Amino acid sequence: MKRRNFIKGICAASAVAATMTPSALLAKEAPKGGNVLSYDAAVAAITGGKTVTDSAKVSLTVPEIAENGAVVPVKVNVESPMTEADHVKAIHVLTTKNGNARCADVMLTPLNGKGYFATRVKLGGTQDVVALVEMSDGSFLRAAKPVKVTIGGCG
Repeated sequence: MKRRNFIKGICAASAVAATMTPSALLAKEAPKGGNVLSYDAAVAAITGGKTVTDSAKVSLTVPEIAENGAVVPVKVNVESPMTEADHVKAIHVLTTKNGNARCADVMLTPLNGKGYFATRVKLGGTQDVVALVEMSDGSFLRAAKPVKVTIGGCG
């Protein structure tokens, strides 16, 4: 009797696997990870809907052509006296076409002495890299530059 129940269980499991596997293979691929965030959504989350102004005070340094999108150097320098009344509060590095637009968020204080940040980011393809800077008065400044990627780094 136990052998018969065992065989019934195996047959039922194989029938379920045979019907479920093709539908799972043909299903549309869901976005990978829980960190999918578009550029516009990232800007809205950071600024809270405030106006962002392009500014010459924000200097963004990125290569025009990146041979490998997995390691693209980014430098952000902000002209600011870094006093208690006037300083850089945060520097955000964003991309316009990656699955998750937010690459780096750095919080600063007057004790940092300089509004500067350097890092390396991954780029999945040719796109703009954007430095979004929050000042102590609540204003947001921006600088953007395009980077042409010859070998993608995200995927």
